[in-house]
Amino acid sequence: MPKLAANLSTLFTEVDFLARFAAARRAGFRYVEYQFPYAWPAQEIARAARDAAVQVVLHNAPAGEMARGERGIACLPGREREFRDGVERAIEYATAVGCKRLNCIAGLAPADRTHFDVLVANVRHAARRLAEVAIELVIEPINTRSVPGFFLTRSAQAVDVLNVAGEANARLQYDVFHMQIMEGDLARTLERLLGRIGHIQVADVPDRHEPGSGEINFAFLLPQLDRLGYSGWVGCEYNPRGDTVAGLTWAKPYLSP
Repeated sequence: MPKLAANLSTLFTEVDFLARFAAARRAGFRYVEYQFPYAWPAQEIARAARDAAVQVVLHNAPAGEMARGERGIACLPGREREFRDGVERAIEYATAVGCKRLNCIAGLAPADRTHFDVLVANVRHAARRLAEVAIELVIEPINTRSVPGFFLTRSAQAVDVLNVAGEANARLQYDVFHMQIMEGDLARTLERLLGRIGHIQVADVPDRHEPGSGEINFAFLLPQLDRLGYSGWVGCEYNPRGDTVAGLTWAKPYLSP
């Protein structure tokens, strides 16, 4: 049975961030993830997770100046020191909450060799540093409709980065929303890349709402993960059409009382 993780950056936004941990547990989630925790003290997040009895399974490393339109810096020449400092900050937060997986966001850039090489070097550094503290690195391709100009846009491109980096501690974060838009063929791609995937996220296409609200056949896809033997987490990173709890009908078979 898929292990669903509520993404607290997009779900339960009816309440303040630190209250979302308890809200997720009341809804039946035992696992949570979130995007960027850095606006809150790490110990406050750790306390919220502990009090709610949920496990944090993923968050993002710092991604530059989001308010200025940046969407990651991992592929940007001249930002290597900032990237490495961000890895250390992410480790601080991950260690505080017991999170064993960090997502490294590539950034906005042309798909050329210069940016590829910078991304490879940064992935290599991050994977090695995270291995020292028993945390896994993942990298995520993102669709160009939601984030025009993003550097990593397809699963094969991300795997190329991982292959050249050559680090066992770096894997693929496969978001079915992004990959349905960019390449489709979800079931076959998941089967082919299963050994390279460190984390999966879900949302439906076209509007990034609940599974079952759009074109993806989640009634097939989620059981398919069991058939393939996927034992990791499935992050629910979607934007509810209305109240979060009211929209969880699709997830009831996978949630715990």
